Amino acid sequence: MADRLTRLLETRDWLLLDGATGTTLFAMGLEAGDAPELWNADHPDRIRDLHRGFVESGSDVILTNSFGGTAYRLKLHDAQGRVHELNKRAAELAREVADAADREIVVAGSMGPTGELLEPVGALSHADAVAAFEAQGRALMEGGADVLWAETISSREEMAAVAEAAANIGAPLCGTLSFDSAGRTMMGVTSSDYAAMQDGFAAKPLAFGANCGTGAPDLLRTVLGLTEAAPDAIVIAKANAGIPKYVDGAIVYDGTPETMADYARLARDAGARLIGGCCGTRGPHLVAMRAALEAHVPGDRPSLDTIRARIGEFSSEDDGTGDGPAPKRERRGRRRS
Repeated sequence: MADRLTRLLETRDWLLLDGATGTTLFAMGLEAGDAPELWNADHPDRIRDLHRGFVESGSDVILTNSFGGTAYRLKLHDAQGRVHELNKRAAELAREVADAADREIVVAGSMGPTGELLEPVGALSHADAVAAFEAQGRALMEGGADVLWAETISSREEMAAVAEAAANIGAPLCGTLSFDSAGRTMMGVTSSDYAAMQDGFAAKPLAFGANCGTGAPDLLRTVLGLTEAAPDAIVIAKANAGIPKYVDGAIVYDGTPETMADYARLARDAGARLIGGCCGTRGPHLVAMRAALEAHVPGDRPSLDTIRARIGEFSSEDDGTGDGPAPKRERRGRRRS
């Protein structure tokens, strides 16, 4: 039997992903430096509210509150012995909300990076990384996740470890990298590199793409690179809601709902089918994105000039693929439709 995500994609051209877990939880009172995963046990009602808010705003896919749920990340909070408990509970809470909705909702088990560098660059072995992701993934699937969802990964080695863990569990997998500087991840992977890796993973992802990074224009450029390299793939776009700014002692993202709605249209025209928001993306952004996608008449594949004119400048001239820099223009700031 096909997994829930695949079934929905067989009947829908696109699905709306959720927004920013961290941004939303900080607004609920999470303190900087605290582990969001501990709230699965300590404040389950707040986590239900997190997911319910995304569903009510139009999301078809919600990610569990388990981004830092490996033993390596939980060790920073002396909770490395609670991997199974906290991840299983994360999935259970999301599943409760999904099952209570008036439409079918996919629960994706969020799996972020370990925070360690893998061999040969660092000390973490492939086998140990696989074991950490497998422990997390088993708990997420046991709690009711439909699919494992690796996000904000930066290296081929770490994504390969997640994929092997998913293969060992027999779980469907999606995976996004964070492309930060000049179209590359922190470990130098480009969009074309990532597209070429897919067939080599132990569990080939159902969908792959990009999340977070340096802003929606850059992420859209990455999506163009992914869909050009793999035109038949199901591609994920999950951009930040603008650029972070420090205002009155807090980090605020400047992307408006209108800007994120236009980003969603451009992402769809660029070939993405799973579209959502990362840091800074709240309910009003998702409502606007849902409405934009529902009303959208598919258009031409956007050019770099189109992206620049409609939602803002790129953070760098080069997308990292070797296909040449974006045309150099005077920087005029961000435009909002």
